[in-house]
Amino acid sequence: MPMSNTNGRYLDMVDHPSHVKKLTPEQLTHLAEDIRHELITKLSVNGGHLGPNLGVVELTIALHRVFSTPHDKFVWDVSHQVYVHKLLTGRKNRFHTIRTTDGLNGFALRTESEHDCYGAGHAGTALSAALGMCAARDQRKSDENVVCIFGDAALTNGVSFEGLNNIAHTTKKFIGILNDNEWSIAKNVGAIAGYLNKLITHPRYNKLHKDFASWLKKLPKGELALTLGHKAEEMLKGTVSEVALEQNPANMDADGRGGFGSSLIFEEFGLRYLGPIDGHDLPLLIKTLEFAKTCNEPIVLHVLTKKGRGYDAAIQHPEKFHGTGPYDVKSGNSPAAKPGAAPAYQDVFGQTMVKLCQKDSSVVGITAAMPSGTGLKHLEKAMPERYYDVGIAEEHAVIFAAGMATMGYHPVCAIYSTFLQRAYDCIHHDVCLQDLPVIFCMDRAGLSANDGPTHHGLFDIAYLRCLPNLIAMAPTNEDELADMMFTATMQKHPTFIRYPRGAAEGVPIKDQPAVLPIGKAEVTQNFSNTGGRKVALFGLGNLHSMARKTAAKLAEEGYDCAVINPRFTKPLDEGTHEFFGKAADVVVTFEDHALMGGYGCSVMELFGDKRVTTPVVRIGWPDVFIEHASTVDYLRAKHGLTVEKAIAGVKATVNGATAQTMLKIA
Repeated sequence: MPMSNTNGRYLDMVDHPSHVKKLTPEQLTHLAEDIRHELITKLSVNGGHLGPNLGVVELTIALHRVFSTPHDKFVWDVSHQVYVHKLLTGRKNRFHTIRTTDGLNGFALRTESEHDCYGAGHAGTALSAALGMCAARDQRKSDENVVCIFGDAALTNGVSFEGLNNIAHTTKKFIGILNDNEWSIAKNVGAIAGYLNKLITHPRYNKLHKDFASWLKKLPKGELALTLGHKAEEMLKGTVSEVALEQNPANMDADGRGGFGSSLIFEEFGLRYLGPIDGHDLPLLIKTLEFAKTCNEPIVLHVLTKKGRGYDAAIQHPEKFHGTGPYDVKSGNSPAAKPGAAPAYQDVFGQTMVKLCQKDSSVVGITAAMPSGTGLKHLEKAMPERYYDVGIAEEHAVIFAAGMATMGYHPVCAIYSTFLQRAYDCIHHDVCLQDLPVIFCMDRAGLSANDGPTHHGLFDIAYLRCLPNLIAMAPTNEDELADMMFTATMQKHPTFIRYPRGAAEGVPIKDQPAVLPIGKAEVTQNFSNTGGRKVALFGLGNLHSMARKTAAKLAEEGYDCAVINPRFTKPLDEGTHEFFGKAADVVVTFEDHALMGGYGCSVMELFGDKRVTTPVVRIGWPDVFIEHASTVDYLRAKHGLTVEKAIAGVKATVNGATAQTMLKIA
């Protein structure tokens, strides 16, 4: 018997995926409405990935109607669209905590629920991971269904094609769902986006199979059919016409390669292709998934969804509502910025890029599907001919930039620190080995607090400083960021600039940026020689302000402090570090980076080489993956990136040294 709705929302009655199976088709429609209301209202408080989740409501309901997790496995590409899945898998009572301190993670997380079989945060991983699960299932001869949900944007990523290339050779049972909404974060670009568009717009795009037609006709409601050709527009509006199922005419193969708008690309990979189908028609989705469940050959279902469906503001502003902060439900507007608030680092970067491109014809901007997040949207608007979006393809972006650099250009790759990790081999072999003047501007170097460990940029100093030929910098404020960008355009070597997410320091930016001397630190406060114990504080990048605050507190207790802005992590200013290292009783390093292999480690290595015996207190992130939380300040306090921790380290070191001296005298 289906559940009744005497107690309110149908969502309130779903505490486990099995409950979805008890609802009637009409009740499932009401469940979808409840879920959309939950998403729109709850995410307005703390923000989150609203648009993508509004687009997969019916698809997620249908998946849980047909399959049974955790026995069956759902592998979501990127997994930022799993909010609906979380609501249906026993986590709805905690949904209001998503992306906040001690709350639900904004992505699939294996440690959070048995229904999350694979964690992710970057695009392109789902097909390979799902295929690995299929291979393991086949090895142990079990019967799990593995369903891979991947977006059209994931097909701009090379890893996806590596996975597609191996599916048919590895397993006979694989269910892939191409969630096609024409967007990743920005509008999708390139030949793949154009190809998928052909599949859904040509009058004869839909290649159907006779056995699927026969299977549908056997269903109790008769010939529920897929809409063909120009009916695709009606499908997106939730309308399914009862037209006869037909295969594409033979002349679609007239060119010998499948013709205009064929599903050849999937079928050449050995995958059966079905679709496109309306991703918001629940009965159709359920029946199609039930058919896919019976297939004993790899199959891809092409599902058309509308990003932001059910909320006009999200439809009208898809980039904003891909991953939004708090907003007003009625208007969709975000809270107004406080008067006099400092600009965001990405906006400073974007505006500086426009100025540099206006003055230097060798500078171009490259993004991997992140024009808004990186700030390159400013360049796209002002000088579109100097702007390149290559899609979610970081490896291609780096090698593409290397190619431009061989022709005398200074390409600027604007890629988040965490996403640049995917292109490490390309940085090594294609840029640094050839000593090419590619400029890398790494936003989100530090924490992306709400997103969590997949998005924190805490490892770039370590993974870069071992490579020859490169220059690596970290600005303390927005004016210095502009200086570093201008300086980078003057170099003939690979240059990397790391800076954090969010608001800058509120420092005025010069009309004309300065050229900084390579490998030279800046002494912002020297010793006063007051007779107190000397402490040299090296504050890298955005933690320079923490070094200054620590110095001020120590000065109140009689310590004599010097504060240095290292500016460069490579080449390190050996002279300045050695001088203050020998002059001080204690050295403190501050970095918004993992301590393991980071800036503090490079200082200790230098001191070892130079026989500097001054003890070093390092402030940075511990050797663990840092969790998500509501704020950066919370995580810094929890993990010891604070003024108080630095002062305690200085005092413990000084007291320890004093005790050792007294012991020697005794």
